[in-house]
Amino acid sequence: MEYKVPENPSQNRKGDFTPLVVVTAFLVTLYLIANLMAVKIISVGGLSLFDAGTITFPFAYMFGDVLAEIWGYRTARKVIFLTFICNALLVIFTSIGVILPYPDYMEGVQQAYSTIYTYVPRIVIASLISFLLGELANAKVLVWIKERQQNGRNLWIRTIGSSMVGYLFDTVFFVLIAFSGTAPAGDLFSMIAVQYAAKLMIEAIFGTPFAYGLVNFLRRRFA
Repeated sequence: MEYKVPENPSQNRKGDFTPLVVVTAFLVTLYLIANLMAVKIISVGGLSLFDAGTITFPFAYMFGDVLAEIWGYRTARKVIFLTFICNALLVIFTSIGVILPYPDYMEGVQQAYSTIYTYVPRIVIASLISFLLGELANAKVLVWIKERQQNGRNLWIRTIGSSMVGYLFDTVFFVLIAFSGTAPAGDLFSMIAVQYAAKLMIEAIFGTPFAYGLVNFLRRRFA
């Protein structure tokens, strides 16, 4: 029977922070960072390619893969909904910050703050919808593949295979909701295609090796 790291902190006596808490913290943080960075669009040769949040997004998915691999779909789903709530809080409190009064000498800062954080709600709403669809599909597919592998090896098949499905949901819905009406249709299509490819490439080159190391560490350290 394959060992799983306990979800209940009382069952884990080897440190002040349980591995589940640490993995959850990184997952939530990376998604918040991705949503803030998504305001900036990276363009090459006049063609909009992808938002800057694409850089951190695959690493968030990697932690989602680790959650599903070690703790299973039910725990991963709990963390996904927790991340959803944290992103909603980001929208609420940054929006409050926009309308709060400010001194005259901070007008330039206020304008910059307002420009960024009045755009963030749309980004985060797009992210919340695409996040739930993509991450839940990613976790579900990873567990589905794992249940059909006899020996549980070849983690890369599960991480990349599940991400191919999750990124499809996430990228299409995110780009259409976040940027429809603000970017030409051609740019929307190119952003979807390039973001999808970029996310898979970043995960394959950087995320999956990191996932291998983290999963192996958790299994050795807490087995």
